[in-house]
Amino acid sequence: MSQKVLITGGCGFIGRYVTQELLSSGYQVRILDALIDQVHGDAGPTIPTGVEFIQGDVCDKSIVQDALQGVESVLHLAAEVGVGQSMYEIARYVGGNDLGTAVLLESMIGLPVKRIVVASSMSVYGEGLYTDEHGHRFGQVRRRAAQIKSGEWEAKGPNGETLTPTPTDEEKPVDLASIYALTKYMQERAVLIYGEAYGVDAVALRLFNVFGPGQALSNPYTGVLANFASRIANGQSPMIFEDGRQRRDFVHVRDVARAFRLALEKPRVSGHVINVGSGQSYSVAEVASLLAEAMDAPQLQPEILHKARSGDIRNCFSDISKARELLGFEPEHRLETTLVELAAWVRTTGAIDRGAEMKRQLEERGLVS
Repeated sequence: MSQKVLITGGCGFIGRYVTQELLSSGYQVRILDALIDQVHGDAGPTIPTGVEFIQGDVCDKSIVQDALQGVESVLHLAAEVGVGQSMYEIARYVGGNDLGTAVLLESMIGLPVKRIVVASSMSVYGEGLYTDEHGHRFGQVRRRAAQIKSGEWEAKGPNGETLTPTPTDEEKPVDLASIYALTKYMQERAVLIYGEAYGVDAVALRLFNVFGPGQALSNPYTGVLANFASRIANGQSPMIFEDGRQRRDFVHVRDVARAFRLALEKPRVSGHVINVGSGQSYSVAEVASLLAEAMDAPQLQPEILHKARSGDIRNCFSDISKARELLGFEPEHRLETTLVELAAWVRTTGAIDRGAEMKRQLEERGLVS
């Protein structure tokens, strides 16, 4: 009999791909998802075929206990997502992410669940790893508010020295710059502490910027590529905070789904946090221009705001050596070769542009400077 896996948040963008990855590999899948409007939009939820589905909140212990019956492994993806929104909907994010994880873990006590994999985030790093001209590592760089307000976007060393961003590995200390990052770190630590205490295999995957067809285009907090696509689809230029030269790692959702399956199967992952990214870095402005070209709208060049959002970091992109070693993971879907696919999907999907509304909400709360 094939293994039964519970996926919390399995109807979300990443969850749907993870579900299909597991189904195609012979797993039985049960999904627990609250189907919140911000994620699923006006069109309603997409429930993958071939699964057992339970609608409910991961904070509801009785529902979670029912969802756990008969499963051997758990993939915990249910979470509130968005750095900007987390800075003013604090109770919602702490409740959904931290309390939800606590309820899940408490409900697992005494059950024969053998492994749990939690979706963490690159946001826990804060700024990524930097080196100076001598090759010295700087693992806890943070830009000062006065520096950002004056338009000095690049991170500096403690004595004002010039630093170069470099791939971030899991040895870099965390530096929590947003409420979202705080909640994701709590999720991963709670899962790993639980695993060690109860003898359950536990692993946290720190996901970088996930993209691909199916992302919620009308949710302005879902991800930068989805935001850009929504703007372009509505004839608007992508909005970019700061100067557009900040660098990120964009990993395709199909690669992420495969990483979750590998984290279920590989024997040496218990107790580890593992980066899941592309191992490549791109400037945000470069990505916006590439997407506009893929969407046949090269004239819609980025609108550079020269303003910063509270909680944002300058540079962070992944070192995936550990994922290669422990998971046998290798990215297969590069940004440059998959934007045409993303653009084709966007053309078939209605996208409500809420980017300006998101910017206004942040400005009204003093979170843009």
